[in-house]
Amino acid sequence: MAEVRVAPCARADDAVAVLDRPGDAGRCFCQWDRLTRPAYRESPADVLKDRLATRITGADASPGVVATVEGEPVGWASVAPRPEFPRIRNSPSMTTPELKADWDDPGIWSVTCFVVRTGYRRRGVASALLPAAVEHARASGAHTLEGYPLEPGPRRLSSADLFRGTVSLFRAAGFDVVARPRDGRAVVRLVL
Repeated sequence: MAEVRVAPCARADDAVAVLDRPGDAGRCFCQWDRLTRPAYRESPADVLKDRLATRITGADASPGVVATVEGEPVGWASVAPRPEFPRIRNSPSMTTPELKADWDDPGIWSVTCFVVRTGYRRRGVASALLPAAVEHARASGAHTLEGYPLEPGPRRLSSADLFRGTVSLFRAAGFDVVARPRDGRAVVRLVL
C-alpha cells in the first residue's frame, strides 16, 4: 500500500468521503458522542452530515484528522475538546466520577472514534491516525488527550465494534490506562 498521510481535516468533503458509506459511520457522521441521546435520535443522517460539515468549516480547530492514500480519503479520527462530547460525560462505561471532576477543562481533548474504509483496514491507517490526532490536539492547545478504547481479550470483534480503538493501539502511542469503568473498557490518557 502507498504511504498513509494524515492531517487535520480542513475540507468537509474529505470527512464525508470516509464516513458516507454503508454502516454505522454513514448513519452517524461522527455525531454520536457530540449530541445527547434524544438529539441524536431526532436527527436524520443528512442533518448529522450537515452538522459535521458546518463544524469542519466553521471551527478554529478541525474536529478530526483524515488519512489519505494517494490523495484519496481513507480514514477519519474524531478529536476535539472533551466538553464537546456530552454522551461521554453521561456514560458509565466511558468515565468515572473522578474523571468527571475536571470535565469542563477545555485543555483535555478526546479521541472518540476511528473510521477506516473497507479495503484499507489492517494496513496501519488507525495507527497513523492516532499520532496525528495527538499532534492536532497539542497544536490546538490541549494539555491532555483522552481515549475510550476497548480491550477485546480473546473474543473477535467486528470493525464496527472497534470504532473507539483498542487499548493496544493507544498504548503503542504512549497512552496510559487511567481507569477501567467496565469490563472490556478503559479510559486512557496522554499528557501532552
